[in-house]
Amino acid sequence: MLNISIDKITLNMGAGGPGEKLEKSKKLLEKVSGEKSVITKALKRSTFGVAKGRQIGVKVIIRGAKAEELLKRILEASGNKVKLSQFDDHGNLSIGVHEYIDVPGMKYDPTIGIMGFDVAVTLKRAGYSVSRRRIKPAKVGKSHLITREQAVEWAKTMGAEIV
Repeated sequence: MLNISIDKITLNMGAGGPGEKLEKSKKLLEKVSGEKSVITKALKRSTFGVAKGRQIGVKVIIRGAKAEELLKRILEASGNKVKLSQFDDHGNLSIGVHEYIDVPGMKYDPTIGIMGFDVAVTLKRAGYSVSRRRIKPAKVGKSHLITREQAVEWAKTMGAEIV
């Protein structure tokens, strides 16, 4: 029950608004992940002048064995180095990829140009589904939650070097 595994990997790119950059972002995330991307919309009006419901970014969620393979490629793109500050208090990991051509197996596409994206890795343990079930949802116990230190140890087993 204490074994840590990947719940999901979320690839995210902000475009700031609809247009050519949004379409390039969508094409890039589909190329990196091999999955269909989803356009994200602003949830409320912000002080930056973005209207509610306006298209502002793109994301892709990957789960299962494909997520583990993608994480290894992304870690390789960052030189297998992860900072301690990239882990949050709940054991999740965030990595930024500066240029998609750093990811192994990716070649430069002149229609996209040079762009980077964000990667959020959500970790879980067996039994976490009790908080998401429809009938009688429950809280996950404090001793069963993933801490930052446990996530760091898990990342080391994946081949990451903590700096």
